[in-house]
Amino acid sequence: MAEEPWAHSKNSSGTRHGLEAHLRGTAELARGFASAFGAGELAGYLGLIHDVGKGACAWQDGLRRAESQGGRVVDAGGRSIDHKAAGMWVALRKGGIGSFALAVLGHHGGIPARHALRDVLASAEGAAAAQVQEAVQRVAELVPEILHDRRATVPDWGRSADDPHAAEMLLRMAFSALVDADFLDTERHFAETTRPSVPSLASLAQTYEAERAAYLGGVASPINALRTEIYEQAVSAAAEPPGIFPFPAPTGSGKTITSGGFSVHHATRHGLRRMIVAVPYLSITEQNARVYRRLFGEANVVEHHSGVDLDDLEPELRWQRLATENWDAPVVVTTTVQLFESLFSNKPSAMRKLHRLAGAVIVLDEVQSLPDPLLLPILSALRHLTEHFGTSVVLSSATQPAFFSLEIFKGLKPRPILAEPKPYFEKLRRVRFEWREPAPTLEQMAQEAAMQQQSLTIVNTTKDAASFHEHLEAVAAEGVPVLHLSTRMAAGHRRETLDQIRQLLKEGAPVAVVSTQLVEAGVDLDFPVVLRAFAAAEALIQAAGRCNRNGHLDCGRVIVFDPADGSRTGAQRVYGAALDVTRAHFGPGRGDLDDPEALNAYYAQRYQIKGIERTGRGVEVQQHRADFDFPEVARLFRLIDEQSVPVLVRYGDDVEREQLRVLLTQPGGADPWVFRKLQPYLATLPRQLAVKAVRQGFARCLLGDLYEWDGDYHCQRGIEFADPRGEDFVL
Repeated sequence: MAEEPWAHSKNSSGTRHGLEAHLRGTAELARGFASAFGAGELAGYLGLIHDVGKGACAWQDGLRRAESQGGRVVDAGGRSIDHKAAGMWVALRKGGIGSFALAVLGHHGGIPARHALRDVLASAEGAAAAQVQEAVQRVAELVPEILHDRRATVPDWGRSADDPHAAEMLLRMAFSALVDADFLDTERHFAETTRPSVPSLASLAQTYEAERAAYLGGVASPINALRTEIYEQAVSAAAEPPGIFPFPAPTGSGKTITSGGFSVHHATRHGLRRMIVAVPYLSITEQNARVYRRLFGEANVVEHHSGVDLDDLEPELRWQRLATENWDAPVVVTTTVQLFESLFSNKPSAMRKLHRLAGAVIVLDEVQSLPDPLLLPILSALRHLTEHFGTSVVLSSATQPAFFSLEIFKGLKPRPILAEPKPYFEKLRRVRFEWREPAPTLEQMAQEAAMQQQSLTIVNTTKDAASFHEHLEAVAAEGVPVLHLSTRMAAGHRRETLDQIRQLLKEGAPVAVVSTQLVEAGVDLDFPVVLRAFAAAEALIQAAGRCNRNGHLDCGRVIVFDPADGSRTGAQRVYGAALDVTRAHFGPGRGDLDDPEALNAYYAQRYQIKGIERTGRGVEVQQHRADFDFPEVARLFRLIDEQSVPVLVRYGDDVEREQLRVLLTQPGGADPWVFRKLQPYLATLPRQLAVKAVRQGFARCLLGDLYEWDGDYHCQRGIEFADPRGEDFVL
């Protein structure tokens, strides 16, 4: 084979992508990405060696066949040709970088467990030795530095056996830099363009302040004065060195705008590159993104939701989709699920954006929503990001969890945004809590809700929401809108319903609403009366945040009830031991839900009873992280136990939805914009329920993790499908 080896087939100009050019181009990009956390040379080396195996004659012949005949790179017999073992062999035998060779081995299919190195090395020095050595020799003639010893490129803290979790996180981040660089360099070849540079977060400080002033409109009020006071404290706190910043502030104090102000000023002081905002629910993601687009500028905000899992599709259909979302923007608004399941994934499509967390401000909005079983790995990762990757983390919530009481944060100095938050909770107290005892039925509470001019009822499961909505419709006065919110509704349907609710509230018109918990965290609704099915303390407080939110009343009413015919098992599955601890701390004659000190005591006891640092799924995840078992970590780390799947429903613009559905299934795959345009037509179902619906003929699998719904879609409640076992689901 006399000609120079190449990495990719011809682009539209008829130009092939030379292997040396691809290796050096990938190395340059990876080096730049990882320089943010002191591992530029390590990531650059991974870029140089990741495709060494493509230098083998067999692989070059296979690529030539694929170019002329179409399809994947295979040998004459149609078998796949490995190109990763050679780079891994170089990393181990020449570079000496040990487990970091996993990045090369997993840069297409995903990072395997550490024991895979042993198995692949045995093959590379056994049956595949001739092909591996041929590839190494040919590439070394073009890129001789692949054979240099690179042990010094691994930071000391990343090779220390004293903290294997830090080393594991470094491997994740280096892998992210590698796969993002690989995809971008490949994209650059085929698209024949270079993506434009994006502004830094720090460069937007003046824009933010000017737009904030215009957004607030200069309206003077006692609440706005308190919000301004809190904002000014946050801007002062931005001068503190990077670290973890608790931000406990009551509902209605302007946490969204204040978090943005802290982030942009913190970035200006310390050279941080972007703000990544993670919120628990899609509805809040959309809401926050609208606010930040106004304040930072439309072009500077990326909104990224949890989407369809396409990793299992054929490789030839994958690369263009994997090259779409790498969080290369000054402001990223995403979901908590997307952030943390990406952080603990082992798949390139999820992990390619992780290096953007380095040198960033991560704002965890409504941080109380993080699930107890996975707090240990989450807090461990946040600690390492702040200690080794130049990241700052804002823990924002009206119900601030007692994270610093846990061993995982021992010795870590919090940097509070508000020095004395308790007075603000007292000044911004807007509701009184009422407790309905003994346990009423859902129908009785629906009758009470219907007696109010405007009411919001929040229940724990989709089943209870549907049942309560039916009761409400039966007893509501004629002409009163009775509305419903849950993820059984398409995203566009939920958005329109929320807009309708806001308009009715603004007009002072009668309205009765029932919802699952998706309205609790940060959704900008303001009812005079809120009814909340009994739940954990933080959920009760978050529900209260939808009552008298803007302080127009002397005092709003929050009615807490424990429905006798409600889904006890559903609530128990969601909140677990937190329900019993809530009963012990709060209620008639017990603690005040608006007292931060009482809430802190509640959290401390809850964590102790649950033993989250001693047992459970989080401990298992940490054990597998220490063993570098990436697939097992990804399997165990699921923020939502009821693994939900998106479902395309018959809602909204029938013509556009059908056009998008057709585009999804055409040969060659769909462009990324198709998936973004699908969002308004997607509802959500638990995976097991979607599978049952397929078996019973109510749904079908459309593509990857995406289903299409053929059953009933209620004009108010969305997907209606009874689980034959009577199980109930949240949200």
